[in-house]
Amino acid sequence: MSSLSVRFLAPSLLTNSSNNRFKSTRLQATPPPQTAAPPSSGAAEVDALRLEPRVEEKDGYFILKEKFRQGINPQEKVKIEKEPMKLFMENGIEDLAKISLEEIEKSKLTKEDIDVRLKWLGLFHRRKHHYGRFMMRLKLPNGVTTSAQTRYLASVIRKYGEDGCADVTTRQNWQIRGVVLPDVPEILKGLDDVGLTSLQSGMDNVRNPVGNPLAGIDPHEIVDTRSYCNLLSQYITANSRGNPAFTNLPRKWNVCVIGSHDLYEHPHINDLAYMPATKNGRFGFNLLVGGFFSPKRCAEAIPLDAWVPGDDILPVCKAVLETFRDLGFRGNRQKTRMMWLIDELVKGFREEIVKRMPQLSLERASSEDLVDAQWERRDYFGAHPQKQEGLSFVGIHIPVGRIQADDMEELARLADEYGSGELRLTVEQNIIIPNIANSKLEALLNEPLLKNRFSPEPPILMKGLVACTGNQFCGQAIIETKARALKVTEEVGRLVSVVKPVRMHWTGCPNTCGQVQVADIGFMGCMTRNKDGKVVEGADVFLGGRIGSDSHLGEIYKKSVPCEDLVPLVVDLLVEKFGGVLREREESED
Repeated sequence: MSSLSVRFLAPSLLTNSSNNRFKSTRLQATPPPQTAAPPSSGAAEVDALRLEPRVEEKDGYFILKEKFRQGINPQEKVKIEKEPMKLFMENGIEDLAKISLEEIEKSKLTKEDIDVRLKWLGLFHRRKHHYGRFMMRLKLPNGVTTSAQTRYLASVIRKYGEDGCADVTTRQNWQIRGVVLPDVPEILKGLDDVGLTSLQSGMDNVRNPVGNPLAGIDPHEIVDTRSYCNLLSQYITANSRGNPAFTNLPRKWNVCVIGSHDLYEHPHINDLAYMPATKNGRFGFNLLVGGFFSPKRCAEAIPLDAWVPGDDILPVCKAVLETFRDLGFRGNRQKTRMMWLIDELVKGFREEIVKRMPQLSLERASSEDLVDAQWERRDYFGAHPQKQEGLSFVGIHIPVGRIQADDMEELARLADEYGSGELRLTVEQNIIIPNIANSKLEALLNEPLLKNRFSPEPPILMKGLVACTGNQFCGQAIIETKARALKVTEEVGRLVSVVKPVRMHWTGCPNTCGQVQVADIGFMGCMTRNKDGKVVEGADVFLGGRIGSDSHLGEIYKKSVPCEDLVPLVVDLLVEKFGGVLREREESED
């Protein structure tokens, strides 16, 4: 046990899939080759000078060394000019919040504060579409939140009227909108009072640790991921007080802990994924590394050929992050994600991690993977029995993840009245209410919010619908996504019927926050010309993404389709590729 170790109770290894009590969608789940090393290119040994760390610690922060500052990208220059974490750790936000926007705009330094450095505090200035307003991204490890936290967030967005709303994100997280700078110090204090933080949730930081949304309540889970995700988040943010060791990464970095055979956590698109596996009778995790999306390249995570004990997960996380921080490329932002470093170092990447481990060693991967290769991915919508006798959970559909203050207040009430005051967020932008006494299920299912707004039994094509923020709020989005995703899906549903959910994801730009590459059908925003030659909003259509252990990233099916032409295209795809039946034909046969 290292000094970074934390002892966990041994999990029950529930790998029997014969008693699957959920509704299922068939997804093959062949585990990745856990004993494989990153592919070798036969390249020569990496030059020793290349392995010199690019950063050094100075006055408590990690900064880029002078000798490595040539050819760096503009964001690196912003970090060098002023340490972003000082806005939080040295209370710089208190002074910044007192300055008017007019005065802020007069100084390059303060302008960069609100447009760039505040992202280290989870604040994103919506300069293009909502000048002076900020989106605030929270940290919500494993997607678990409380009714008190939900009420507090509702109270924050309520004061902003039409500008205020919240979104469930694709990393099991809350984002709230409408925030103005003078309110930020008070909001940060309120977050701390209810056990929340927005710290280190944007830019070149570790994003929200993702885990199984059914952790601790699933009769078939492999391991409860909540403690692991909490531990990772607490370590990375130093218990929400700020951890400069990991705030000057070359780019953002994603982590997840797998606890279910269903792989709800999407390990193949994370920079580090902990995959449950036993070794010589011990529980632990095999490791995948390098999964990511970007405008120029998308890559699936690959095996590191490493296994760590379940009660000792932090040292390897630290070693991977330090390797990325020390050696990652800081030039072209399109080539700064960790997979580019893995490609460059090949087997040397693992060797660099080993150098940073406490005992200078890292066990090889185990062949005893615990994820069931034949598992049928379960649908969590509706009511399902928990492992705790007499209790159930209810999965509800949040259309494209958008929630208003009244909705949040009502969800908090339902969690208190029917459950244990807890809500679970999912990467598909939905919510689960756990710990409901079976005697209360009927009453909960008849609540107006579930009858009229957030259905436990949504239409089949709505079940897998995901959409990013779109250009309503996001300055990088090329097209509007959320309302359009709902409209297109509703129209398609009137024309064709399917027997299995088809996952459709929308993203407003090539940054692909909507993760279109993992969808059965994906839509990436672009501008194009319609049949009359007029410039209109359109989408590049992706096809063939898969999730689960046989994951596969989808590929472009058709580029630059005007949004007005998407409905017939999707109808044709559902009929040709997904067994859909045209409703007029279905009705005539009936």
